Amino acid sequence: MQLESNDFEQNGMIPPKFTCKGEDISPHLKWMNPPKNTKSYALSCNDPDAPIGNWIHWYVYDIPADVNEIAQGGPVPGKEVKNDFGKTEYGGPCPPRGTHRYFFRVYALDIKHLEGVEKGNFMDKVKEHAIDSAELMGKFSK
Repeated sequence: MQLESNDFEQNGMIPPKFTCKGEDISPHLKWMNPPKNTKSYALSCNDPDAPIGNWIHWYVYDIPADVNEIAQGGPVPGKEVKNDFGKTEYGGPCPPRGTHRYFFRVYALDIKHLEGVEKGNFMDKVKEHAIDSAELMGKFSK
């Protein structure tokens, strides 16, 4: 699988538009070459460089198998889970200091619907059903 964006490149800087310094909207994301037996997708965005450890910016699941792209700013074709900002929609980069890395990951799943998903168990549920994944990392500093 591959994951890319029209809004930033792998290892590149994420434009302010997609952060707390701008409109704080989600960037365009597109994935290609999923396994043939994919039944749905899940998506995550996290910042492992946060002072408290891994900061969750975005969790989405139950993205239909026939979807392979999310437009800039949405709509999001799945169910969103509360993030570490305490909201269910995308929360853009907003590091307190320094340059942080933001990992966007899409997971191809062998199941159409995940049940009982919340922030605390999202990754366990996703990894239990993941058959492939792809990653795109961008950076941001205030």
